[in-house]
Order: sequence, then structure tokens, then C-alpha cells
Amino acid sequence: YLASKTDLYRAQTITPDLRAETSDEDRPAWDSKIQYVLAQVGFSVGLGNVWRFPYLCHQNGGGAFMLLYVFLLLIVGVPLFFMELAAGQSIRQGSIGVWKHISPKLAGIGYSSCMVCFYVALYYNVIIAWSLFYMGNSFQYPLPWEQCPIDVTTNDTVKECASSSPTSYFWFRKALNITNSIQESGEFNPIMTGCLLAAWAIVSLAMIKGIKSSAKVMYFSSVFPYVVLFIFLIRGLMLDGAMDGITYMFYPKLEIWGNVQVWRQAATQVFFALGLGYGSVIAYSSYNPVNNNCHRDALMVSCINFMTSVLASLVVFVVLGFRAKNIALRCVAEYGCHLVAPGWPWINTTDPSSVSLDVYREWYAHHGTMVGPNITDCSLEKEMNKGVEGTGLAFIAFTEVMALFPASPFWSTLFFLMLLNLGLSTMFGTMQGILTPLMDNFSLLGRHRTLLTVASCALGFLMGLLFTQRSGNYFVTMFDDYSATLPLVIVVIFETISVAWVYGTDRFLDDIEVMLNWRPPVVYKYLWKYVCLLAMVSLLAASLLRMVFKGPTYTAWNQSTASEMTLEYPGWALAMIVMLIVFASLPVPILYIHSMWKNRRLHDDHSEEAASQEVHRELYTKCSSTEQLDSNSHHQVPSEEDGNHPRITFLPIGSEHYRLLPQQEEEDEEEDTGL
Repeated sequence: YLASKTDLYRAQTITPDLRAETSDEDRPAWDSKIQYVLAQVGFSVGLGNVWRFPYLCHQNGGGAFMLLYVFLLLIVGVPLFFMELAAGQSIRQGSIGVWKHISPKLAGIGYSSCMVCFYVALYYNVIIAWSLFYMGNSFQYPLPWEQCPIDVTTNDTVKECASSSPTSYFWFRKALNITNSIQESGEFNPIMTGCLLAAWAIVSLAMIKGIKSSAKVMYFSSVFPYVVLFIFLIRGLMLDGAMDGITYMFYPKLEIWGNVQVWRQAATQVFFALGLGYGSVIAYSSYNPVNNNCHRDALMVSCINFMTSVLASLVVFVVLGFRAKNIALRCVAEYGCHLVAPGWPWINTTDPSSVSLDVYREWYAHHGTMVGPNITDCSLEKEMNKGVEGTGLAFIAFTEVMALFPASPFWSTLFFLMLLNLGLSTMFGTMQGILTPLMDNFSLLGRHRTLLTVASCALGFLMGLLFTQRSGNYFVTMFDDYSATLPLVIVVIFETISVAWVYGTDRFLDDIEVMLNWRPPVVYKYLWKYVCLLAMVSLLAASLLRMVFKGPTYTAWNQSTASEMTLEYPGWALAMIVMLIVFASLPVPILYIHSMWKNRRLHDDHSEEAASQEVHRELYTKCSSTEQLDSNSHHQVPSEEDGNHPRITFLPIGSEHYRLLPQQEEEDEEEDTGL
């Protein structure tokens, strides 16, 4: 006989030890906790921490933006990160299996996550290829971007380089050989194609044996960037202008809190910094022991991620302060000899190098209106106000500073090796967000892990050829701006709805309590149900409104003027943007409709079967009370195919958790009830 209702409830709330014993023994697992933490930190800490977060701080009020970021991290980022960790760890499946376990209608969430991961993997590996190219060119002295080349036909400096800078010329002309717009595709860049092939080969070899092989690589790829960042910080603090950069960065401008767009940018950065919605967080946590303290992991990884962003910002602004000071001093050296100094006898106009920046600026403030337009104000703040973001920061601003360092090839190699490791650790997590759900959901793919990994990387390389043509950088910008942002926000909205409203926050917290042996604070219930959901919907609305009213644009390099300009996407590119967003979001409604149609067919089949059995009802005797109790308790657990109701329990339960009651207990019970 099956257990009574009390025993059935006890079976559903089994202890973590028992669930660990009954879990899938064939599933890979982390060798140690440190291995898992490094993997999660390596995935969440990426290139965005180095070139996106510092730029946002720079543009949006410095210390005030950091306070806003921490606030949103605590009320939105950490709860959603904890939700994904707990879901993956308890169900021990990838993103497809997790949401399908809650309800088959929600399986599309996992497929959308896989699509977005594939989008990101396509262009992210191109950035790794660029890092490989620059690292290979760093083994030269002097560095190839240190000086402008000579045009052999005119025996003069190349005009494009002279009109811009050596680092800009090397990036746009030597590395990318870029076209003037996205409409001019140009031929393939053979060097970048080779670097992209090498990048995909590295990813394939590192992941070919699953988490066992990628985790070993993670020990180096996750730790090495921190070593380099600390080295650069120590070296940078010795530079002239370093403190000016730090002061400029952290000076708080609290008025920015009234700007809606600043809130949107801060929420977006929180969202992407933790890797929410990719499915990689779920995939990594699914290889954990069931009783692992995922709440502590969520707090720890979020804290490490934020501190890494602060550390990277310190390094960036120390370097940018040094760069701005050098540009300002070169300006003084160029215009100092034109100074007219009546009443300023201490200024030696015949020796511009003796004129300090402060003295020049004080003089310009008094006499700037009396001098010609050819003499300009040599302002350090003006140079710091020129915000540099993304690839411009890494491949233009930083390379310019590397050329000024003694032993510049060493520092350049170190910097791009750090970028390479940051990119690879994030790339491993992104690929895991694709491979783990597919292997968990399709047994055939799970049995051929190596073949699936190699085939995925080969497909990624072939589709990545889009980015190695001369206009490829514009497509990287398109994918980075539009292919991930909106679909990921949509995915996380559906994730939050499925846990908070479909499954229920109380039951979710009950399952976490069973898993961890303690109950998380009740504040998570209200954060998941209201605050996080409202924040995600607001972020989606703000992003859509900005996209509609401002219009998608991109920054192009004009070869004739040797400068950047903002252009609007052509019609076919806008259609491509829409298709990227639609294709990534489409699995959610498609699989929902498919599940509804499947349930209707099952319901019709059951109705026909019930009608055919109705005529034989008189042949059956009346059920006993024991059988009736058994029948009622049995029907409380919906079948795997039942999509009309969410799962009774978030944790997988097998029949082995039910036990037979001893015969003596039955006799006692009959005696007590008088039967």
C-alpha cells in the first residue's frame, strides 16, 4: 500500500542527502567548490567589466552611478541570480529542462536562451580573435601602432594616419581594413579570418571533454586577469596624471539620478554583468551537489563581480588620466611659444617646456579671447570628457598608452593576454549555456558530447565569417546592441513569471528550504513577484521606446576624413535587427501554443476513453476507503505530459521515495478507527 497523505507529503519534502543519492549518477560534477566559483566568476566577469562599466561611470556621474548600480544590484540582480542558481541546482538540468520541468508550456524559455547564447558566441569570439591579432603584433619593438607609416609613393606620412592618430590608423586600417559604411561589404580580411579560426579552435579544445576540461582551463583564465589588473594598477599609480583620472571618475554627480536613461543603463549593466537569462548560470549550477549553499554563492559572485568592475575602473581611469595629461602637455608644448605674456614675467615664452599646464590654463583664462583661433585651451578635463567605450577603449586608447610605457611590448602583451583570458572564460560559460541544455534534453546529443562540441564550434566559425569581412565590425556592433539585449530581457521576464506566478514563490522557497536546510528571507518572495518583474518590464519598455524614437544607429569610420561619424542603418539592416530579435523570442510562444494543442488532443483522447468505459461502470464494485485515499493522493501529482498545471514540487521525485507501511501499523489504525 502507498503511504497516507502525511507520508506522501514527507516523500515530497525529502532531505537533501536522499535527493543527492537518487540524482543522476552519470551527470558530470565539479571536482571542487573553488572550481565551480571560478567558473561562475569567469563567466560573469568579462570584457564588459573592463570597457563598459568604466565608460558608464565616466558618462553618468562617477560615484553617483556606482551607488545606483549597487542599489539595483541588490534589489534586482542578486534575487534573479539566486533564482537561476537555485533552479539549476535543484533540478540538475540545463535551461530547457529547468523551465520544462515547471511546465511543458514554458520549454520555449530555454530554447530562447540557447538562441541568444549562440548570437553572443558568434560575435564574442570575434573580439577574442582581435585580441589574438593584437597580442601577436605586440612582440615587436617599437610597437607597430606607435608611429604613422610612410607612404612610399609620396615619401610622406600616410594622410589617413596623420589626420587621426597612429593607434586609430592601425585599428581601422591595419587590423580591420574597414569600409566606410555597413553597405560596403568588401572582401574577407584573411588575417582576421585566421585569428577567428584559432579562437574557435581554442574554445573547442578547451570544452571538448565537457566541464572537466573547461574547468582546468578556468583556473588560469579566471585568475590571470586579476593578476594583470593589480599589476597595471600599481604601475599606473606611478604615472603622472593618475590621481587626476581617479578624482574625475569618483566625483559624484547626484543630479544624474533624475535621468531615466541613467537608470536604464545601470539596470542593463546589472543584467549583463551577472549573465542573467543566458542559461549559463543554470548550466553551471546544475553540476553542483544538491545541498550546495547557492544563496551564499549568489552573494559572493555578485560581490566579486562588482569589485572587479571597480578594480577595472581604477585601472582604466589611471591610464586615461595619464593619457589626458600627456595630450594636454603636448598641447602646451605646441602652443606655449605663442604666448604673449605682458604682466606674466615668470613665463618664459622662448622655452615652452618650462610652462606648466596650470600656468598655461591660467594665462588662457585671462587672454584666451585676445589670441587667434589657432591657439586652444589645453584642458585635461576636456580630454577626460572624451568618453571612450568598448573596442575604442581597448584597441585605441589603451594601445596608445602602452606605446608610452618603457618596455612597451611587455605591457602590451600582458594587456591583450588579459583580454584574451577574460573573453575565453566568458566564452566557455556562453557555450555551456548552449551545449548543456541540448545534451540534457536530447539523449542522442548527450551520448555524443565531443561531436556536438566540435560541430557547434565549426558552425560558429562558418557563421562568424560575417564578421571577418571588411564591414564586419559594424555587424559586431549590431549584434552587441540588439541581438542580445531585448531577447534576454524578454527571457528573464518569462523566467520570473514562471517562478513567481506560475509555480509560486512560497513553494519555490519551500523547495529551497528542503535543499539548503534553511529558509531564505521572505523578502525574496516580494522581490521576485513585484520588484524584479516590474524592473524587467520597465527596462524592456525603455529599451523599446529608445529604439523606436531614437532609431538604431552605428558609428562608422570615414577613410577620407579619418574620423568617426554616426550613421543610420539601411532598411535591410533594420530588417536584420528585427529578425534577430524575433527569432530569439519566437520559441516561447511557439512551444506554448504547441503544448496547448498537445494537451487538447490528450484531453480529447481521455474523454473518448472515459465515454467508452462508462457502459461498463456497473461491473465494478464500490472502492474501499483505503483505495479512495490512495486514488486521491495519487492524483495530486500531475503527469509529465500535463501542461495545464505547474509541477507540484520543483524537485524531481521518483517512486523510490514512497514506502510501504508495516502491516502492524495498518492493524493498529483499523483498531483505532473501529473498522
